[in-house]
Amino acid sequence: MVSSASEEAGIGKFLEGVLKGQQMENGTPFTYLPYCISDDEDDDEYDDYEVDDEDDDGPKPVDLYGIYTWKIEKFLQINKTELRSNVFEIGGYKWYILIYPQGCDVCSHLSLFLCVAGHHNLLPGWSHFAQFTISVVNKDPKKSKYSDTLHRFWKKEHDWGWKKFMELDEVVDGFVDSDTLIIKARIQVIRERADRPFHCLDSQYRREIVGVYLTNVEKICLHFVEEQRGKLGKFIGDKARWPSFCAFWLGIDQNCRHRMSREKSDQILKLMVKNFFIQKEVTSTLMMDSLCSGLEALVGQTNGESGKGNAEEQTVPIVSMENDMFVLVDDVLLLLERAVLEPFPPKNEKGPRDHTNDGEDTNEDSIQRDERRLNELGRQTIEIFVLAHIFSKIEVAYEEAVASTELDKLSIEEAV
Repeated sequence: MVSSASEEAGIGKFLEGVLKGQQMENGTPFTYLPYCISDDEDDDEYDDYEVDDEDDDGPKPVDLYGIYTWKIEKFLQINKTELRSNVFEIGGYKWYILIYPQGCDVCSHLSLFLCVAGHHNLLPGWSHFAQFTISVVNKDPKKSKYSDTLHRFWKKEHDWGWKKFMELDEVVDGFVDSDTLIIKARIQVIRERADRPFHCLDSQYRREIVGVYLTNVEKICLHFVEEQRGKLGKFIGDKARWPSFCAFWLGIDQNCRHRMSREKSDQILKLMVKNFFIQKEVTSTLMMDSLCSGLEALVGQTNGESGKGNAEEQTVPIVSMENDMFVLVDDVLLLLERAVLEPFPPKNEKGPRDHTNDGEDTNEDSIQRDERRLNELGRQTIEIFVLAHIFSKIEVAYEEAVASTELDKLSIEEAV
């Protein structure tokens, strides 16, 4: 739990004195020096870091996205148990839509599924991810029925959808026009990566998804950041461990502190994907896009590029990129305090929108605002993730140093 306002002020004064070289009361010298890279390693020269989000010769999200419209004429006259659309191709794969006009294992509902065509011929081990939105179009577009999902298609799960997509009474009321029912499928095949956050969504599809799920991404980021801040705040508020940790940190050679304040980016990026890309969670793709955009923003700051948004909206970074490393931009003691006290960006007060492109909140200004918000959420989440990761390794070294010091004391006492 974060300290109260009066305690926070005390922390600030304490750190200010420590970093100016003042002696800490009851400070304990440490004889054990934790992991430290050799001084022979050359880390003075760095090239500009670039985000290698996707292989140049690989398909981009725009190449893996498409929309299919299925017009079912004489819908009210259909007596078949199930009905299939024509086969169509999106993202390099062949699909069809399957509906049960009277319901699949349910009554009085329209059941609707997206299926991989020719699944009987699929080889063992074949699979791919896709996020898709199925809509049944109403005469009034604002009343159209939408559902989204994320699924890994494979030989035994080659179809995915909803048994209770909507009630049949709803279908007849406003959705069947001149005895024709229109179903649209927006499909985004996802070329997933396990080694780093990646762009999942075509820009057109992302604009639609971000309006619906931005608040979900906010909740995920806020929960993670507040959880990490709570842990750091509890550590800083510990009146025994925090002064001891400060003594340990300031007792280390400056070059060693410099090296302990960085970490290989590939290791951290893999952990981010593992932590935030959750299968079957439709928000995961937007979360990956947010982290990827946040990473690009950090790289832009490191390379001296201006970020998106107005200058006054730009925040002082916690982390920078140097070659293939994440690097803390300031002393870890100051950054820990700052991470605990710095407010998280305010929530999106507009709330979620629906899938329609109508309304005052779908203009260009709104879209740009949502994109900036998505970028900022990703950037700040990455910074806290990196800081917490680097601190966890420093904390391990600190605990080892404490244990080593205690062993030394015991040895001295036994010798006496």
